[in-house]
Amino acid sequence: MKIDRNLHLTYCTNIHPGEGWNQVFANLQRYVPALKQRLAPTKPFGIGLRLADVAARELLADNNLIELRSWLRDRNLYVFTLNGFPFGEFHHQVVKDRVYAPDWSRLERLNYTLRLIRILAELLPDEIDGGISTLPLSYKPWFEQNSTTRAFVYSTASIHIAQVVAEMVRIRAETGKLLHLDLEPEPDGLIENSAEVVDYFQTKLLPIGGRYLAHQLGISQTAAETHLLEHVRVCYDTCHFAVEYEEPATVFSRFRAAGIQVGKIQLSSALKLIVPEPAEQRHQVIEKLRPFAESTYLHQAIARDRNGKLYRYSDLAVALPDLEQIPACEWRIHFHVPIFIRDYQFLQSTQDHIQTVLELLQRDRICNCLEIETYTWDVLPEDMKLDLVSSIQREYESVINYQSSIISDRLLVAN
Repeated sequence: MKIDRNLHLTYCTNIHPGEGWNQVFANLQRYVPALKQRLAPTKPFGIGLRLADVAARELLADNNLIELRSWLRDRNLYVFTLNGFPFGEFHHQVVKDRVYAPDWSRLERLNYTLRLIRILAELLPDEIDGGISTLPLSYKPWFEQNSTTRAFVYSTASIHIAQVVAEMVRIRAETGKLLHLDLEPEPDGLIENSAEVVDYFQTKLLPIGGRYLAHQLGISQTAAETHLLEHVRVCYDTCHFAVEYEEPATVFSRFRAAGIQVGKIQLSSALKLIVPEPAEQRHQVIEKLRPFAESTYLHQAIARDRNGKLYRYSDLAVALPDLEQIPACEWRIHFHVPIFIRDYQFLQSTQDHIQTVLELLQRDRICNCLEIETYTWDVLPEDMKLDLVSSIQREYESVINYQSSIISDRLLVAN
């Protein structure tokens, strides 16, 4: 749904369990019309659709895609972004680093994404561009001891991504629809921060992918690189960049200087902890954090000391024993918590990062897609679990209300 000019707000349906198309469609039917009635009863309502590979295959079979288009049209709904990060099952089992498999060096990832492109090209309204968010190439710890394999992954991923771009160029020429692949940096991803994103584009994607695309399309290297920069963008997840201690304005400026566009902004909060000085309070904080060290997802943790030194941990369970030992003044944890919560007892969230991004969007339309992505409702501690529809509604309203307050403040200043 539009919340300001051409800014579209949605939520990602990866919060609903279900990998097959019948399960996905049942969830859409159960939750989306109810949310639309509460939030935008008379206006078009957008969907951020998550499809596992099996759901994508099934949606393209028989008349399923035609039926979905009809269902969307009849209910004034539209799909303009897909989540193509998790390839397989994402709920009710241990996921951890399996969420990165298959990575972008594998044909399975390429073919899955090509299926998503076919689906989005059919569903996307004519007047807006559409993005498919995807993993940050691979999982960095898999290659820490093997630079040769890591170089192979970079190179092969760049060629596979160029193949995706070739298909997007063809679709744009035939239909006029602009699609883009949005790489999603996160802690321990093969590209996890803004510096690594820029380095990947400049030293791998553009030269390697550009050569492949130039050959495939019969165009110059310069023209191929222009296509890559148009169709390969960044999915900026506010949780991930907050965990990396990166300031939004600095990140957006760095991307712009490199010619890199932001295709989607995912609105999500990370856990934040300001470390108390007294040892007794530190122990209390550990006990408050312990329920978040759950077994389904990776919850990377990064601590920072007063000199800016960072201490990185692959998972919260690994980090907890060090909380009382290292000289850190702050911890940030990759655990998506509700974006309408700022403080709870000894813990906080990085909600301020979201607010900063929304303020920047008022000055500079960095992209036109906002997607709420709190997918951890099932694994939150019991005292944070709420009715799902009401929780999603509160997340929408927190974004809308904050956006409205920013606009009101600007008008007051202008007058």
